[in-house]
Order: sequence, then structure tokens, then C-alpha cells
Amino acid sequence: MTQQVWCKLADLAEFGDRDRKVIKAGRKQILLLKLNEEFIACNNRCPHEGYPLAEGSLDDACRLTCNWHNWKFDLTSGETLVGGDHLRLYPTRLEDGAILADLSDPPGEQRAQRALDGLRGSFRRHEYSRMAREIARLMKAGSDPLEALRSAIFWTFDRLEFGTTHAFAAAPDWLTLKRRYAGDESEALVPLVEAVAHMAWDSQREDRYPFPEGERPYDPEAFLEAVEQEDETRAIALARGALSAGLGYADLEPILARAALAHYQDFGHAAIYVYKTGSLIESLGPQVTEPLLFALVRSLVYASREDLIPEFRAYGPALQSWHEKGSAGAQRLRAEDFRGLDVARALARCRGSRNDPEALYHALLGANAWNLLHFDLSRQDRNDQPVSANCSWLDVTHGITFANAVRKLCERTPALWPQGLLQMACFAGRNARFTDPDLATAKWRRDDAQGFFDGAFRGLFDHAQAEYIVACHLLKTVTAVQEELAAAPAASWRYDLLAGLARFLESPLKRKHALRDARQALSFVALED
Repeated sequence: MTQQVWCKLADLAEFGDRDRKVIKAGRKQILLLKLNEEFIACNNRCPHEGYPLAEGSLDDACRLTCNWHNWKFDLTSGETLVGGDHLRLYPTRLEDGAILADLSDPPGEQRAQRALDGLRGSFRRHEYSRMAREIARLMKAGSDPLEALRSAIFWTFDRLEFGTTHAFAAAPDWLTLKRRYAGDESEALVPLVEAVAHMAWDSQREDRYPFPEGERPYDPEAFLEAVEQEDETRAIALARGALSAGLGYADLEPILARAALAHYQDFGHAAIYVYKTGSLIESLGPQVTEPLLFALVRSLVYASREDLIPEFRAYGPALQSWHEKGSAGAQRLRAEDFRGLDVARALARCRGSRNDPEALYHALLGANAWNLLHFDLSRQDRNDQPVSANCSWLDVTHGITFANAVRKLCERTPALWPQGLLQMACFAGRNARFTDPDLATAKWRRDDAQGFFDGAFRGLFDHAQAEYIVACHLLKTVTAVQEELAAAPAASWRYDLLAGLARFLESPLKRKHALRDARQALSFVALED
């Protein structure tokens, strides 16, 4: 229990008939109010934006209104009637003609829990500034600020109808930004708020989608079969059995990676989510394994399978023929060998280098880096095209972030290199048609990689992007490029990749396509029966 600290606020005589008085006590501003011959003390700073409550309106029902934004507080309980954050009240008593108040702070655990309760309350209306205040209060209470992320995961994991989203996948990168680049408390707070707010956004006003009950003894092949058959009930039961058997995420990652790379699916998100989920568990601890694993399994079950559509239908035969006898497969390919190839031809060319996965990886990453650098900006601005021709910066960056996930997963599970490499070829072939080979790129070259990364990462503390999906694509693309350059600092693609990233960060990103959507809607509806 915190020891009480009773301080004199005013003499009864000096208070007179006035109904309010502001007293400074250290850094505190206390508003002392007289109502019906009783004295009430509260924080004079409105918990919303700090405006003085002494300028507010007080009614006979003991309701205090902050006149700046109409927040209303019940002074008998401190409950916020209109608004959000909790108003601090101080116990008062009369002693020897003086008004005293207990200004001691509640125990740290109590303040931390109140901050977490307030943080959860901020989700309903997605009050970003309140999220920042509540996490700041959690920090001030001496609690581990990562508890905000752990709590947010438990509040949201079963409100994501189709499982893991970028909200979870970007969180470990936000934590890395905090750990490596935050210079003061303000910068340390930004990544926490961004990660939590993204989770809040993706789950806002969503119903709960409870995970199936039941447990089965873990069997990796049975798990793969359940995912393949889109059987969430059985897949979750097997995942629960794995946890009950004492398996951790690192033990399960190989089979999760197999499930993610079993198809060219979900436009690469499946593999990215497997890699990033493991990174997030490493950052936050094993207590978040179950909710993150269940959300990931759900996303694998419901992932779209693009290798079943005509554009990527050559993927299956290419994978099937990977191990067939024939040419030696020792051809050493370069990035230029994939330039301008469509998906089918890019997949066919991979076969010639299948015996040297490392060289093929660098060639394909180089091809995707070239696509990033040469992305035709007019493609995202056009409004006279069919849906199948829609493409934006975010589509092209996925060729890089997917490659990053492939390398991480396949280095730990080498048997998956064929799937990972062929799917990188799918990205290279798909995005090749959205490039401008004649684009002048010299101005985007960046020779000082470390200085460039320092500026790029520091810029993310104040990225000014209204959409979480855009902010997290900026973050995860910079992170992926840095990780790839750290792994291969002398790679032949390094200049294209750095220049492509610079161009992406400094070029316009069109996110709303009103006229394009209208024209595509009219065209689509005109063909309906």
C-alpha cells in the first residue's frame, strides 16, 4: 500500500464562498471545488488535452464539464461520462480549519492496470492520441511498456476474421526501430503506439471469431493436410496439441513455412507472416505464442491460392519438374536474365539454375530490385484500365519483402528453397509488366548505405501517413532491404535495391482511385446478367 501524503490545500476562511480554487503542489495542479458544503479535489488538467478544468462548468449533480471539448466527469467517482481518459480525484478532509488532500499516488500496479484499461477503452472509437497517453501512463507507472503490445494481441487476435494481418507482422519491425533508433522517450513511444493502434484499427468494431475448441495429438503431416483442406477446426486442434506437448514456435516454424509455401498464395503474405510471427514472439516472449499462432494458422487456412489462376498456373508444373532428371541445372543466372520475362518464362528459366539456389536467389532478388527501381508510376495513376492491370508501389515492394522472408525461412528449412525461389520468380514475372525500362535512375543511386538507412529509419518516427498499411509498408520495406544488404553487402543487386528503395520512399503514392474505381464498377456492372 502507498503511504498517504496529506497536504494542506487551503484554509476554510480563505476559501469563503468561492466554489473553486487552483493550488499548485509540486508539479501537480489541484482543482479544489466546493459543492453543497463539501470539498472535492481533482486534477486541474483535463486528462484529454490538459486544458484547465477550473474554467469548466459545474452542475448541482456534481458533474464537471471541460468547456474546450465538452468532456464531462462525475466528481463523486471520477468516471468520465463524455470523453475517454480517467480524471484523477484526491481524497479530502477537514482538519483544524484547513482543507487537506491526500496527494499520494496509487501503487504502480494499480496505475498500470488503469492505463491498460484505458488503452483498451480507446479501441472502440480508435482514439490514437488517447492510446499514446495511456501507453505513456503505463511507462510512467514503471511497468514494462511492451505489456501494451502483449495485451493488444490478446484483445484482438480473435477479432481478425481471416487471421494474421500486417498489424501483427509489422509489430516486430516497430520494436526493432524503437530498440535501434529511439533517442528519447517521445521516439520510444511512437513505435509502441503505431503497433498497438494498427492492431486496434484492424479489429475495430469487429465481432469475436472464436477459435474452435478441441485438441488433437500433434502430427505435422496431418496439420499440413488440414491447412490444405481449409479445415480450421482440425488445424487449430493440432496446433493446440503441439503447444500442449511443449513445442515452441521455433519447433513449429518449419511446418508453418511448408504450409505457407505450399502454394504461391496470398500474394506472399503467408510466408511473410510466418517469419514475422516468430520475430514478434522473440520480442514479446512465449506468453503470446498461442494467440499469435492461432491467428497465423487461421490466415494460412483462408489464404488465397494464386497459383490456381491462369497468370500463375505454370508454378505447379515448374515445381513438379524441379527434381526431374534432365539438364544439370548448374547454369549461373543473373538478374538481367529475368528482366522483362513474364511469369511462365521466368519460372522456366529458373530450372537452369536449380542446383545453385544461392545464385538463383540473388538473381531473382536482383530482378525484383530492378522492378522496384523501374516501376512505372503512370501505372498507379491510370484510370482507364481493367482491374487485372491495377498496380501500386505496395504491390512492387512485396517482391522485396517476400524475398526477405524466403531467405530467412529457407536458410532454416533448406528443403523449401525450390518453392521459395519459384515464387520469387512469380513476383518478378508479374511485376515486370509494370516497369519502365527506359527510366533514368541515376539520381536515385545511394552509395552511403548506412547514412541512407539512418535517415530512412529516423524518418519513420514522424512518417505522416494516415493509413497504417502504408506506414507499415514503408517500415517493412526499409527493414527488409537493410536485412538483405547486411546478409550480402557486396551483392550485385545492392545498387538497384538501394536506389529502388530511395525512389519508393521519395515518390508519390496514390492510395485513392475514385475515377478508376467508378469506371471499373460501371464496366463490371454492364456485363452482369
